[in-house]
Amino acid sequence: MLFSPKNITFGVLLIPGYQWLDAVGPVDYINSHSHAMMQMPAATESLRAKAPIINWHYISSEGNFNPISASAGPPHIPTVNFTSCPPLDYLLIPGPALSARLYEECSSFIHERFSTLKGLLTVCTGSIYFAQSGLLDGVHVASNKVALKYLVETGRLNRKVKWVGDKRFVRDGKIWSSAGITSGLDLAAEFARVHFDPELVDFARNLTEYDSNPAQPDPFAPILDGVDLD
Repeated sequence: MLFSPKNITFGVLLIPGYQWLDAVGPVDYINSHSHAMMQMPAATESLRAKAPIINWHYISSEGNFNPISASAGPPHIPTVNFTSCPPLDYLLIPGPALSARLYEECSSFIHERFSTLKGLLTVCTGSIYFAQSGLLDGVHVASNKVALKYLVETGRLNRKVKWVGDKRFVRDGKIWSSAGITSGLDLAAEFARVHFDPELVDFARNLTEYDSNPAQPDPFAPILDGVDLD
């Protein structure tokens, strides 16, 4: 019998000036479990049968296919815009600068797609950016601790969100969020552990030579000692 791997469609929101590792880390790690990656000679037929077909779409604003510059690395060319983006299973939001505002066009896109998503993942300040939509009100969410501390000190913290300061990543319903930049890799590893076959997860772990960190203990939690996030 022919095996048909599960199809997963991921969108990555390209925000001008986003942190490069916020996006490339989780994308590459999750994609390491894909059917395309399992075509390598070292992969077995069993792994190929279990690996999902993962389709990636890189999303920019309406009618804009100009290259988007991140904090580092080469400019990234969007593959779809808000109108042409196909239905998504998951959306990844990497973190931009704290000064980035969620403009109306982007907010409308997120609101329109949110109810049909199986999950939405934020990395670093991506959660602070996304919180401007109001969709994180009352949700437990992680974010960059230095950024959270700064927002508290300047009186700009969105206190409608239940910010979590002592975990590298948090899952609350279909919201997956991670703390500082590198914690996006741990979020991706947890996503893989939950969604993919254990044999596939173990192979990808060895392939990437990455031993992921748990949500706790978080060695960077002391950054927020004495900081009121409530």
